[in-house]
Amino acid sequence: MSWTDDRIDTLRTMWEKGMTASQIAEALGDVSRNAVIGKAHRLGLQSRPSPVKANDDSASATPAPAPVKKAAPPVMEAPRPAPTPAPAPATPSAAAAPATPATPAPNAPPQQIMRSVGPGGFVRQAPGEQQPPIAPAPPRRLVPAKPAPEIAGKTGLLDLNDKICKWPLGHPGEPDFHFCGDKVNPGFPYCVAHCGHAYQAQLPRRDRRPPPPLPFGGPRVR
Repeated sequence: MSWTDDRIDTLRTMWEKGMTASQIAEALGDVSRNAVIGKAHRLGLQSRPSPVKANDDSASATPAPAPVKKAAPPVMEAPRPAPTPAPAPATPSAAAAPATPATPAPNAPPQQIMRSVGPGGFVRQAPGEQQPPIAPAPPRRLVPAKPAPEIAGKTGLLDLNDKICKWPLGHPGEPDFHFCGDKVNPGFPYCVAHCGHAYQAQLPRRDRRPPPPLPFGGPRVR
């Protein structure tokens, strides 16, 4: 469809008369309403007012805020004594009626508590269930054991120090095993008597016994 001069003049005439775009499109034929509106816009014709109108302009308008009135300053007045209330007359029926027991509130259903299970199967505590750490037990008082009657008054292993003789007397497996306990020889761990047993002077070479003769045929070879 092409816009000829006659069709454009018809569009101008009908547009100026106030006819709608649908009526103009029906009169011209073979043209749509949108095509009529686009052509009128390109020709620079006067635009039409919007057909959509508000139902109530006064309702859509925002009401102006009411002016704020300044409160008057309060007037100070002398306080008046409060009237004493008269005692209410006792009602014999109310006094004689027994007191109604209070109805107990229904027990609330227990709330479900979510538990978190950690590694190993133990249940973690919630933040509100954390308990203070348990105080450690007081230290036990160590009481020395009573010595056996066999070593009563003798020097035991726990009694040794640098000032007494450490020469063992007896066998460690025997119940009366103990140490000498006498004063040590200065510079030695034993007393004078036990130093004679522990430290013996070596004989001169000439006084030493010769080694036993070798067996016949020389030493045995295994």
